[in-house]
Amino acid sequence: MREDALRIVEEAIQAVYPENAVKKALENFKSTGNIKVLAIGKAAWRMAKAARESLGDRMSEGIVITKYRYSMGDIEGFVTFEAGHPIPDKNTIEATKRALDMVKDLKGDDLLLFLVSGGGSSLFELPAENVELEDLIDITNQLVRSRATISEINGVRKHLSRVKGGHFAEMVKPAKVFSLVLSDVLGDRLDTIASGPAYPDLTTSKDARNIIEKHDIKLPSTVLSALKQETAKSLENVETRVVGSISIACEAAKMTAEKLGYTSMILTTSLDCEAREAGAFLSAISREIVSGERPVKRPCAIILGGETVVQVKGRGLGGRNQELALSAARGIEGLENIMIASVATDGTDGPTDAAGGIVDGKTMARLRKKGIDAEEVLNNNDSYHALEAVGDLLKTGPTGTNVSDLVVILCR
Repeated sequence: MREDALRIVEEAIQAVYPENAVKKALENFKSTGNIKVLAIGKAAWRMAKAARESLGDRMSEGIVITKYRYSMGDIEGFVTFEAGHPIPDKNTIEATKRALDMVKDLKGDDLLLFLVSGGGSSLFELPAENVELEDLIDITNQLVRSRATISEINGVRKHLSRVKGGHFAEMVKPAKVFSLVLSDVLGDRLDTIASGPAYPDLTTSKDARNIIEKHDIKLPSTVLSALKQETAKSLENVETRVVGSISIACEAAKMTAEKLGYTSMILTTSLDCEAREAGAFLSAISREIVSGERPVKRPCAIILGGETVVQVKGRGLGGRNQELALSAARGIEGLENIMIASVATDGTDGPTDAAGGIVDGKTMARLRKKGIDAEEVLNNNDSYHALEAVGDLLKTGPTGTNVSDLVVILCR
């Protein structure tokens, strides 16, 4: 079952590799003017390489801005920057400034091919006037610790940025922007993915201030003043296409599971709750399958996609998928023929080198044998070290793509 789960995860991730999606989108691509390329996000390198192979000498220059260790070498015609994620750093600012320099002289018949993937919010950033990088870091950390959703976090960051919330597309005018987007956001909200640098923003300055009040975020007066700036509400120079999403990954997972002999169903592609609660819920589904063969009969596979959140209380190491898996392990303790895998499709779950966790009915027994208390571990947000101790970490390495998280329950 473990081999089956790993194969399902692998083929689901392969289905959302950006190379094929970008090349397909550019098959009949035509432009009479100068073409420049900017790729931002965790999948930026792969998307840029595919663009180079498709466009060849038709593109004049390009920039890649991606996460540390996510670059895979030089791409002809591109300058590659690696920067901070999930928190922006000085390299983020430097790379963004270089990107703005690249597009500042584009003319009306020129075009910017904008390749966007998850992680772009921290990798592509230039703070608003009177807002410092340290302010953005502090605000992001406060919002994360307050359990704000990714949409709420981006809603605030868009109003403290010179490039988010459609501002970047305004800077590219009068040239056109053709955006190819690899979505890591539930519902594929284009104003939320990478905080929408080239898409009209649906949030307002008032919305951002409401989020700050809701989560009791402490801000200096300069930042509160900056929040009053409004984002772009309409953009006439942009065309956008979503070329990959968690829905595509879930469909591929379902197809692979069926090939392996499992009756399969996609339960949701919008899992959106606290990671520990999700783990408890999934273990309850597993128990229902074992006891009553509901909602499907065994052998079966239940597929879910989405993105949970973690309430950070402790000082341990882990990520939302690892915490979900460890929480689920408590609820399936002692059950045979149950396997639950939860994985970040980009290969990096939180600030760790693991993609997620993969647990079964014996995980809890293995933890106890090692003298590890699962409840204590969860309270300290230290799922990484617990799962590592019993061989239940799931490591893929950086995948080059990013479309939220995938969860697979196998029962036979």
